Amino acid sequence: MSTRVMLVHMRIPPRMTRIGAAGALVSALLLGGTAVAATPAATAHPAAVHTATVHIKSVGSVCYSKLPSQAHDTLDLIDKGGPFPYPKDGTVFDNREGVLPSQSKGYYHEYTVVTPGSPDRGARRIVAGEKQQEDYYTADHYATFNLVDFGC
Repeated sequence: MSTRVMLVHMRIPPRMTRIGAAGALVSALLLGGTAVAATPAATAHPAAVHTATVHIKSVGSVCYSKLPSQAHDTLDLIDKGGPFPYPKDGTVFDNREGVLPSQSKGYYHEYTVVTPGSPDRGARRIVAGEKQQEDYYTADHYATFNLVDFGC
């Protein structure tokens, strides 16, 4: 299953201007997607509409067999405890993006998945939780995550 980003475009009617941009943002968070809030300026001038974009992210899953071979190599190194090719491998992942399930600081650690042809670490990572086989793969530097399913 792939990671889904839900985007819903909403236009808040002028009578809702009393709730303002903050209310529109709350509505977007509850419904998921993009909030378009009508402000007093928009009521006077309908063309003047302010937009706040909210991206609701979720964690999907990916079969181990569908991962690139370099991700298999990284998972093998994690199981062995290293050695890792990059000094930042094994460092704490803070989950600042808030996509992974909320846990205490130090629960998640990140590891580089080598990207052939990349002059640096690239965007691919494995983020491992403390539980056995709680490994998340990201190919886009933490924008989306897929929990690795080792059973398929």
